Amino acid sequence: MQLFLKLFGPYLQWVYHCFDRIVINGHLLGLMRENQVVYFFRDVCGHPKITKELVRQRSQDYQTWVEHFALNHKVPLHWAEKDVRKEEVVAFRQQRRLREGKFGVYYNYIMKSREQGWTFRILQPRFASADPNYQLVRKTRSLYTHYYFYIVDAVAGPMVLRVGSFLPFSVTAYLNGHNFIERALSGQGIKFVKDDNRFLSVADPAKLQAAADQLDGKTLQQRIDYWTLIVAPKFLAKERAACGGLHRLYVMEQIEYCRNFIFKRSWPIRSIFQRSCELGLYLLTADRIVALFGKQNTRRVRGKLQNVLERVDHGMHVLRIWCRNSFLKQYEKAATFLRMELVSNNVRDFGLKKSLAYWDAMRQRFQEITDRFAGVQAQNLNVHGQLDVLARLARPLVQGKTKVSGI
Repeated sequence: MQLFLKLFGPYLQWVYHCFDRIVINGHLLGLMRENQVVYFFRDVCGHPKITKELVRQRSQDYQTWVEHFALNHKVPLHWAEKDVRKEEVVAFRQQRRLREGKFGVYYNYIMKSREQGWTFRILQPRFASADPNYQLVRKTRSLYTHYYFYIVDAVAGPMVLRVGSFLPFSVTAYLNGHNFIERALSGQGIKFVKDDNRFLSVADPAKLQAAADQLDGKTLQQRIDYWTLIVAPKFLAKERAACGGLHRLYVMEQIEYCRNFIFKRSWPIRSIFQRSCELGLYLLTADRIVALFGKQNTRRVRGKLQNVLERVDHGMHVLRIWCRNSFLKQYEKAATFLRMELVSNNVRDFGLKKSLAYWDAMRQRFQEITDRFAGVQAQNLNVHGQLDVLARLARPLVQGKTKVSGI
């Protein structure tokens, strides 16, 4: 990283690193296994026989509650359209509420979508049993309705909470680190210019970086718990006490961590990106890729181990370097904005645990990997004639009226 800043320091405006996209799953402890479901309905709720109708009634009660909630608070409730991004539908309304300073789910959208998720099936036993109430409970994946609650939080900014309408009522939270930084800077009265998920300018870059470093697992859990208590299915106090509180365990599903370089002009970023793609595809072999991710190369690797140059929307190229279930990518976010981003679909690839209690350890590991990636890119670009430090020695030096030839 130091070599990268040394090479391109004269062309850089400022640099910051932070979390980008964050996806967190919430599992309801006490209703995750078949035996826990049997205990809940038989011993807690007092139903001797578990039937499909009994389990379905819980789902119907929650779906009815969501419809009444949307009606009472005048929140639009719609089915998600095919081939239309949900974020595009709610973007205008969400940004308007954010400018007005209205926080909560009460001023935004609730969208419905039929998606795959874990649930429980009630099956009749194949053979007769001495217990007439005996039923088989099996955990399986099925297609059912999920609700997307689009929320503007006072701390985390715009976020999405997806809640499954079938047992075990799984919860998935979609957040963005840039939105958290935006709310922190607004609270401190610091002026900035933000476009989508990038900051173009800020009055005090040091305070922006300090706000990015304040995001931790405890804060995320507090905000998700707060909105889950409001929009997720409710349980009686007796049911909570009998099942150990029915708390949720939050685990990291997908994490993106990025380093952002904002240049003064557009021409250096074009040269840097083109040359880094050329050398990256040629020099980043399997051994170097696993070393970049801090792993060891073995004969058997689960997942991908490759680098590829992709062309996505609007002709933008993206350099991706895969290692197992995670990858590094580098791309031009704007004319003067270069981003290096680490995307992890399974933090266990880095020897980390998924619980939010290990958030700081994950941050440190991701910083080391992105720092190492920037150092490798700087080493490759150090031989480029346009940006080479040694190439400057070959240029003639003018002192007064005397012109001295280079080395």
